[in-house]
Amino acid sequence: MQIKRTIEINLLNERLRNNPVVAILGPRQCGKTTLARQFSEQWPKDVTFFDLESPLDLRRLDEPLLALENLEGLVILDEIQRSPDLFPVLRVLADRPNKKTKFLILGSASRDLIQQSSESLAGRISYLEMGGFTLDLVGSEKAEKLWIRGTFPKSFLATSEAASYQWRLDFIATFLERDIPQLGFNLPSKALGRFWQMLAHYHGQIFNASEIGKSLGVSDHTAQRYLDLLSGTFMVRQLRPWNYNTKKRIIKRPKIYFRDTGILHALFVLPKKNDVFSHPKLGASWEGFALEEAIKALRLQEDETFFWGVHASAEIDLVFKKNGKLYGVEVKYAQAPGFTSSTRMALNELDLKHLWIIYPGNKTYALDKNTTVIPLTKWSSLKF
Repeated sequence: MQIKRTIEINLLNERLRNNPVVAILGPRQCGKTTLARQFSEQWPKDVTFFDLESPLDLRRLDEPLLALENLEGLVILDEIQRSPDLFPVLRVLADRPNKKTKFLILGSASRDLIQQSSESLAGRISYLEMGGFTLDLVGSEKAEKLWIRGTFPKSFLATSEAASYQWRLDFIATFLERDIPQLGFNLPSKALGRFWQMLAHYHGQIFNASEIGKSLGVSDHTAQRYLDLLSGTFMVRQLRPWNYNTKKRIIKRPKIYFRDTGILHALFVLPKKNDVFSHPKLGASWEGFALEEAIKALRLQEDETFFWGVHASAEIDLVFKKNGKLYGVEVKYAQAPGFTSSTRMALNELDLKHLWIIYPGNKTYALDKNTTVIPLTKWSSLKF
């Protein structure tokens, strides 16, 4: 079964009209290759596909300039982080006066980890970040399944809960033992695995490198390095604090969320839905799921997402700007959320244009002219 990503296909058409190179970045197994093939089916000209995990395709690119310079139409290069030496070649090809070729590159690491793309292709490349399935793709009636199993297509579409859980366990093992070394990081997989498991307990909380480092017997620097690596491979989202002029003592450390709740549940060893519903982190898990859905629907980049927090006083889960105005989002796993001291303080302190409270119910209602309670399943219908 395939689910067509019409919105992403339209975005790719728009980006490739204006840029010689477009990069689709996202975690492994999230559907980047499927999207590229769906996109190529509607491409009007020739399409050439290279899988850089294939020994045969790697041999075809032994002399990359020679292999690519005479191709026309669309050239797709999958798992680009495996061959960083291709980026200078792409720059040369992108700068040719008679551009008859567009390049679509797929990568399983952020642009910060694929540094060569930003250095070699500055001004020539557009980035499109994607994750797994979203509520818009699978339908709101499957929201609970998407939350429990996670957004990776093979986990979500698995024939049973047991098959989904096993796929996630296998993904975690492969990620640690194969994917991280392939990115060029010489890290002990067991140590990173322990860090990843321990990090699950920080889901939805402020990250404390000193505390987690002490528990693992590593330095603060090493703990932060592990976190940055998991962020750069789209496993974890670091929300930076919103900084502004105030006399209040604002929080300065990042808040962390697992981008995929299915992986979070696997690290907690929760193979079944009932296990998730009886776990102490139930509310935090749903709130992280809802927050990630909200960010995806808004198509916010990582440097556009923040949280707001004042020490021992108040927090708001998400702060972002649209059209020059500041907005806030609070996520509550509750049946009928209302005002709290945090939401009232945020409205006054930040002068928010509007504040939404996302919850798992099905009715939208206003708390006042600047505050609306909205079901997660209706969030993507918001217009700015």
